[in-house]
Amino acid sequence: MAEMQQVLDRRGAMKHAPVTVAVSDAVALGIAAIFSSPTPAGQVMERFYRRGAIDSQELLEAVRFEQGYASAEGHAALHCLAGWVRAQVHSRGGE
Repeated sequence: MAEMQQVLDRRGAMKHAPVTVAVSDAVALGIAAIFSSPTPAGQVMERFYRRGAIDSQELLEAVRFEQGYASAEGHAALHCLAGWVRAQVHSRGGE
């Protein structure tokens, strides 16, 4: 939670935050673990949490779905997970 708050604070303090300002891999996996469930979107989160890798578009779709039902805190966590996905795609040259 502390790392998520730090990232959100850093991004909020910047006029144009770079995509590289994101949570760590461990935090991204932890967020996915929290949102793992029997729903289709929850199963995407589960696969990412268990395997450590998944199609970026599939994960972003699951994040968007879960954000529709999440609390304010959950929405913020999912926002951080989406940012992590974008940072990974950016670091790999836009796969």
